[in-house]
Amino acid sequence: MLPLLKVMNQPLSLDQVSVGILDSPEINAGNAGGGRFFVTKGLLDRANDDHLSGVLAHEIAHEDLNHVGKAQVLAAGLGMGVVILDQIFPGSGAITPLAGELVFRKYSREEEYAADAHGVVLLQRAGQRKELMVETLTWLMQESGPSAGGFFSTHPGTTDRIAALRGGR
Repeated sequence: MLPLLKVMNQPLSLDQVSVGILDSPEINAGNAGGGRFFVTKGLLDRANDDHLSGVLAHEIAHEDLNHVGKAQVLAAGLGMGVVILDQIFPGSGAITPLAGELVFRKYSREEEYAADAHGVVLLQRAGQRKELMVETLTWLMQESGPSAGGFFSTHPGTTDRIAALRGGR
């Protein structure tokens, strides 16, 4: 993680970073914003060093691109939009949250592609091979099964993410 933190566009010092280990057998990691990261015991137990670097590069890329902060602003804006629409069109409150959720999920999927691509940049800056992100996603798919993605999902499908990194999206 340290080499990746050093090559961020907005590098974080070690006193700005915290890593929580979640007692879960699932293979997963996350970024809570503000230099806070989480990894599961399942990831730590089953990933090799390269795969762990790939996963962490993706999560650090979310931090470097300020995705958590942007998502918070978007969510607040969508919430206000729902209230305003319900004032203009009484009764629309039952439908507008669904529309807002679909907008938010589309935004979230685009951020996943961006974090994958920026994760590759971070890996390369840290002296790793650019193919490592594709190898990591392939490993994740083998370990956890393919993610279908889709219209209602917050994440694109894993095969779509791999295709995007290979230039096929």
